[in-house]
Amino acid sequence: MQMKIVAVTACPTGIAHTYMAADALQKEANRQTIPIKVETQGAMGIENQLSAIDIANADVVLIASDIEIEQRARFTGSKIHCVTIEEVLIDACRVLTRCKEL
Repeated sequence: MQMKIVAVTACPTGIAHTYMAADALQKEANRQTIPIKVETQGAMGIENQLSAIDIANADVVLIASDIEIEQRARFTGSKIHCVTIEEVLIDACRVLTRCKEL
């Protein structure tokens, strides 16, 4: 059975790094054929918001953030892996590999 990941990216200013990290995760997940849906919490608010079904069907919730994310209570009871935005930007492959090892 293939692992499914949902992710949230957020940075203090909510401009470039939030979206760069989301893009890096999406590209690497596609390369590894891992189903992923990425929510961004940036200057425009929450975009591509994860649904309750997305979260329930995910094996891992990846939070890539340098700030407290909005609506974190949605993930109560889920397996959560937290990393910094920098970790994703430096090596998205390593971040996703660690998610698979959880």
